[in-house]
Amino acid sequence: MKDDERGGGMFADSETIPRGKFGNHAHSDPNISSTMSSESNDYSMRNSSASAISPACSLDPSRMSGECSPITMSPWNQTSSSPFAKSPWQPFEDNNAPQNGLIGSLVREEGHIYSLAATGDLLYTGSDSKNIRVWKNLKEFSGFKSNSGLVKAIVISGDKLFTGHQDGKIRVWRVSSKDPSVHKRAGTLPTMMDIFKYSVKPSNYIQVKRQKTLWIKHSDAVSCLSLSEDKKLLYSASWDRTLKVWRIDSSKCLESIHAHDDAVNSVVASVEGLVYTGAADGTVKVWKREQNGKIIKHSLVQALLKQESAVTALAVNASGSIVYCGSSDGLVNFWQREKQLSHGGVLKGHKLAVLCLAAAGNLVFSGSADKTICVWRREGVIHTCLSVLAGHTGPVKCLAVEHDRDINANNGHGPRWIVYSGSLDKSVKVWGVSEQAPELTPVAMVQQRMGFDADSLPSDGSYSSSAGRSSSHNRRY
Repeated sequence: MKDDERGGGMFADSETIPRGKFGNHAHSDPNISSTMSSESNDYSMRNSSASAISPACSLDPSRMSGECSPITMSPWNQTSSSPFAKSPWQPFEDNNAPQNGLIGSLVREEGHIYSLAATGDLLYTGSDSKNIRVWKNLKEFSGFKSNSGLVKAIVISGDKLFTGHQDGKIRVWRVSSKDPSVHKRAGTLPTMMDIFKYSVKPSNYIQVKRQKTLWIKHSDAVSCLSLSEDKKLLYSASWDRTLKVWRIDSSKCLESIHAHDDAVNSVVASVEGLVYTGAADGTVKVWKREQNGKIIKHSLVQALLKQESAVTALAVNASGSIVYCGSSDGLVNFWQREKQLSHGGVLKGHKLAVLCLAAAGNLVFSGSADKTICVWRREGVIHTCLSVLAGHTGPVKCLAVEHDRDINANNGHGPRWIVYSGSLDKSVKVWGVSEQAPELTPVAMVQQRMGFDADSLPSDGSYSSSAGRSSSHNRRY
């Protein structure tokens, strides 16, 4: 498909701009020193409250979370007046730049970015334009469009791509073996054959809210997707309060669980058959997969959290030893897993709702409605904020992390990661982050703008500035 047929050829000039080394990128958010004077205690290093909260961070109940560690705006933050604002690739030449910072931006003025998935050198982005875009080496590679439904979730399994949509459907796509830029529609979950088969039997209908529907179908937006560790099962969760389990090779729905009392906002499958769900009812639940022959069932084994604020995001590290939970109050709770999960502490780094989380190595990334991304490094139960990545002009809605495969990128600073952040400002930003990056040091203090731009509001009606406390609909993410 030609560029002008996809909405314009704004990426044509990117061919002439070489990709810079990771040392040549923008500063992350102005760094904050842990050695500042007593007059600057409000800007002290952000740590987790594993056992007790330091005096500087003892918050009055009337104050917003994270007020003891204000979010500040990066001097590199691009605005609409910038000559680079429309460029998909924004290089910076600064050999003295810190280890964590901006590599480039992907911009296509066609919709708010709701979902991301990265694999190898490819990045998939989903938006409320119903388009799924494919990017390679920071340039647009290809794209394809669903018939309906904002794209709220994307997961990749081999040559298959699964997308969850606002219309309650899960669409399946297959990458062409002849041309990797071609993605063909391979079906929908549930399949039309299964819908017809199950619809003839009255016992296959369940009551969801005020209507009856087939138990194999989602009756509201599919908010999130996750793959089992062996990539044989797909988990989908929905605003209809259910968790569904699908066998990938047969496209069959194996199980439907009424998981929560409100919209389910996040699902993450982890090691040893454990699955975590978080919902607008303020709970996080742990499910265990059990298999008896061909029959697969999931049972509730633990409830980790019960609070008033909506649970908006979950992440689990690769080993399954740490579980993170983001909430509409701006906090990130975490648990350590041994025989059972025990609460480890709270990360306080945002002034508005945490909308997305991602874990990689010893790092965890939290994206927020305050337009920033906090980078936390874990040592035992202690989490230290390495950087606050600022540059988006709208809420950060989704994150994806890939290991940096550039052999020259580590530069003696330990593992390095490429972080993709999608925002309701209609852009994706690409960051380089090192686990051994220097801790926060003062650069400049510019007050972060907290208001939304008019064109940054979500089109699915999911965000509430009241931190999800007003109504069920506004607690959905």
